[in-house]
Amino acid sequence: MRKASRLFEIIQILRLARHPVTAADIAGRLEVTVRSIYRDIAALQAMRVPVEGERGIGYILRPGFDLPPLMFSIEETEAIVLALALLERTGDAELKAAARRVGDKIAGAVPPPLRQTLSARALHAWGTTPRQPDGIDLATVRRAIRDEEKLVIDYRDEQGRASGRTVRPIALIYYSETANIVAWCELREAIRNFRADRVEACAATGTHFRGGGDRLRQLWISGWAESRRDAG
Repeated sequence: MRKASRLFEIIQILRLARHPVTAADIAGRLEVTVRSIYRDIAALQAMRVPVEGERGIGYILRPGFDLPPLMFSIEETEAIVLALALLERTGDAELKAAARRVGDKIAGAVPPPLRQTLSARALHAWGTTPRQPDGIDLATVRRAIRDEEKLVIDYRDEQGRASGRTVRPIALIYYSETANIVAWCELREAIRNFRADRVEACAATGTHFRGGGDRLRQLWISGWAESRRDAG
C-alpha cells in the first residue's frame, strides 16, 4: 500500500473508531509494521490533522476534522450495495476484504437514511462463488497490471500440457467459475487468456513494460471487436 493511501486509511480508521486505537491494531489492519504507523501518525500530525494520543495507549481523531461527505441518491446507494455484494462472489480475497472496508467507509460518511439502506441487506447477489485459485494470488496480478510488471507463470492448458510463460498482464476478467488473466505472452508473441485455476505457480519478475499496458489493451480490444464483427 502506498503511503498516501495508507494515510487516508488511518484517518478513516480513527474517524470511525469510538475508542483510542493502538498503532499495533492499525498496523494489523493495514498489514504494515508498527514502526510505519508511528511514522504515518507523525506525518499526519505534521500536516495538522488533529490526531491525538501516544504510543502504548492509542490514538484518536479530535472532533471537528472530517473528510468531505459523500452524497448519494437512494438508487446510487443501492447500486453500491449490489456492486459490493457481487465482489463477494469473486475468488479474490483481497478484493472481498476491500469491498467490506468500502462498505464501512460509506456507512460512516453518509446520512442516517442512506446508512440504513446500506445495512438493511435487502439486496443480494446470488450464485456460486469460485474458490480462490491455489497457484496464484489475484492480488499479485492486479498489482502487476497497475505497475506494468512482467510475471512468470507455470501453466497447464486444457489438454493438461504444462509450460512456463513470461507474460505482460493487461486485464483481469472475473467469471462465475474462475478469473481469466489477459496478457501478452512472450512465448507465443500474442495476446492470450490464462485461466487462473490452471496457473500452478506465479511470481513477479521485477522487470517492467512501462508505457506498454495501454497499447496492449488497445490491441486486445481491437482484436475482440474484430472477432465480434466476424461472428456477426
